[in-house]
Amino acid sequence: MTRPSTPSRRPVPPNPARDLGVRVLMRVMAGDAFAAPALDAALAGAHLSARDAGLATHLVYGTLRRHASLRAALAPLLSADTHPKVWTLLLAGTFEKLHLGTPAHAVVSEYVNLARDARLAPPGLVNAVLRRVEPVPTSPAAELPGWLADIVHDAYGTQANAVMASLLEPQPLWLSLSDAGVASLVAEGSTVTPGPQGVDRVELARPLRETAAYTDGQAQPINPASLACVAALGDVQGARVLDLAGGAGIKAAMLAARGAAVTSVDVQARKHAAARRNLRRLGLDAAFVTHDLTQPLDVEPAALVLLDAPCTGTGTLRSHPEIKLRLTPDGVRAAAVLQTQLLDTAAAVVAPGGVLVYSVCSVTPEEGRNVIASFLNTHPAFHAEAVPGVTVPHVPAGPGVLTVPTDGVDGFFIARLRRADA
Repeated sequence: MTRPSTPSRRPVPPNPARDLGVRVLMRVMAGDAFAAPALDAALAGAHLSARDAGLATHLVYGTLRRHASLRAALAPLLSADTHPKVWTLLLAGTFEKLHLGTPAHAVVSEYVNLARDARLAPPGLVNAVLRRVEPVPTSPAAELPGWLADIVHDAYGTQANAVMASLLEPQPLWLSLSDAGVASLVAEGSTVTPGPQGVDRVELARPLRETAAYTDGQAQPINPASLACVAALGDVQGARVLDLAGGAGIKAAMLAARGAAVTSVDVQARKHAAARRNLRRLGLDAAFVTHDLTQPLDVEPAALVLLDAPCTGTGTLRSHPEIKLRLTPDGVRAAAVLQTQLLDTAAAVVAPGGVLVYSVCSVTPEEGRNVIASFLNTHPAFHAEAVPGVTVPHVPAGPGVLTVPTDGVDGFFIARLRRADA
């Protein structure tokens, strides 16, 4: 008598969210990409469900935020010559096991399947390591390079531990909304909570670009600390404002919405194209100039000038955690040299009696108070003024203020400088 055949068991394919998340992490950790654009591009092409897109996002950002402690947990279980791809897959799996609450057996199964199907790592090694890995004693400060943790302690004092803990949390969505935008989002089922600096904290019922508020130009993503830089200029209604190093034009849009006649200057023409598209969506307008601000700028001086200078981004580690894996003190010093050059250019286009607001999304003193202190020593026509309009939590920082990066707010240094009358 012939035995009935037993159906062959085919391994379950890996979850696409984990596959996508690990592949994005590989690019980021190899230094080939930044997390936000790499993840956005991958998600746009993958068409995952909302749940899977959320999982991929948590894996990428969570693994980067807690990279130091995850690596410490894995180090005793891996040899020194373990391939970077294997490290990345195991870091993601360890993050999910230790921080997302996924049952351990499910984590092991999913990452073994991913290792096998995608040929990213030896399945047996993944199985053994993820079964054995356990959390290690750590602290929020230990997730930062020691030199950077020292800077945070110096900048924020008794608030430093809260700052470093907050940097490990997911970044909320902040939107500057009109009344119509708030009503539209609430009608769609989103939750809108008023936040600092007049920016709302939003939990969306659907992707942002699919909301009526966004498509109708009633919503603009911006961090409250970033909007505080605009507020530091004071009343801009009817004023001509130079927005230097304007990037993608978010601050230019906020200035235009407040009635300013804005000219935005940046070295990269492609950023102007993105800014124009965004302004059209918002029903606003601005002028654009492509120029390298390390060189003198040939424009008519303005009474209001904003220089949101390129920086190391240490105030944005919550949303850009890969920065702490790459940045060195030498990188901070190089940024300060560039900022000094840009400030010289900016000072030359401030009209007599006018105001120059300098800001950076960094908490390092080299890029903030030290740059401004040096500038004031070499430019006697300028003096520092109290910074108005900043309603986000902040602390004094030499001639300026430093916003406190807790509860989803970024860390910005902001200074307001007045040029003497001619």
